[in-house]
Amino acid sequence: MPRMTAPARVLGVALSARWEGVGEPFTLVESPLPETLEPGEVLVEIELATVCGSDLHTVTGGRPAPSPGVLGHEQVGRVVAVGPGETPRCLDSTPVAPGLRVVWSVAASCLRCARCLAGMPQKCLHLRKYGHEAWDDERPLRGGFATHCLLMPGTAIAAVDESLPAEVAAPVSCATATVAAVVGAADPVGDGTRALVNGAGMLGLTAVAMLSAAGAHVVAVDPHPLRREQALAFGASEAEPAGRPVGEVDVALELSGATGAVQSCLDSLAVGGVAVLAGSVSPGPAVQLDPERLVRGLHRIVGVHNYHPRDLLTAVEFMTEHHRTRPFADLVAGRYGLTELDAAFAAARRGDAPRRAIAP
Repeated sequence: MPRMTAPARVLGVALSARWEGVGEPFTLVESPLPETLEPGEVLVEIELATVCGSDLHTVTGGRPAPSPGVLGHEQVGRVVAVGPGETPRCLDSTPVAPGLRVVWSVAASCLRCARCLAGMPQKCLHLRKYGHEAWDDERPLRGGFATHCLLMPGTAIAAVDESLPAEVAAPVSCATATVAAVVGAADPVGDGTRALVNGAGMLGLTAVAMLSAAGAHVVAVDPHPLRREQALAFGASEAEPAGRPVGEVDVALELSGATGAVQSCLDSLAVGGVAVLAGSVSPGPAVQLDPERLVRGLHRIVGVHNYHPRDLLTAVEFMTEHHRTRPFADLVAGRYGLTELDAAFAAARRGDAPRRAIAP
């Protein structure tokens, strides 16, 4: 029979850096930890979080989000308590128990709707996303910029090895898992594959590392010289400025959201090539698509948004195996407390590093 856990009782308080809306400073809010957890809930103490690009877009008004609320959806932490009932399990079947170091998916799915049953839990009809929920006095701990996060039922959880640095583990919840989904959608990738990666930010550099580890010849494209240098350090065979022809490729990944980069991906496909688009998460100008070229070239165009739970496990496994071979930890700069969120976001806007670390 499945192991059943007793109702968890927790004493203490949590601190959250609450976002009050565009143009408003963050507010440090104290709230009691839930004395009891509901079935399927997991309380995690956050070790480290990172500021994702979508957090930055929210704060600057480029992405709609309810306010007030707790932002942040890239983090690593340690389980404090588990709700009653059947013991939840990580993606590798490890039981979720107090003391376990974990990362978790950006969203919780109902696992019952038509989309979930069709194998698309990342697009659940009742999806709830960490760092994107309105403040709830009863259950306020729904984001990463806090001392604790209360995981909802239907959240994919992955165990994280103690050897993985927190700066590497935290972005796994969003950046690394998203890239795992993007690279997975481009399958097969291997020796002899010529791959284009448009955008050498956090996602692009991670994609370069994953593709090169699979044996691909990777061409990274970015307008910024420093990012092109970083791409070479992450395994790119070539690093080119935006707008320069790159030749035909078997795989084209678009991770910047720039319209010109999307067009470049479509125009660069060789016969049988696949373009995977993941950067275009905001409305923008349309691109040109030549249907005859698509048909005669046997091309595929795939969109990736959020990610499937299996991609989170792939991301953890990749980082566990490869984090020492590429400078992933160097992509996360600074270490800000919860009272320093405004400074952390100001630093993120400068763009000196792909991520800023928040240590509650």
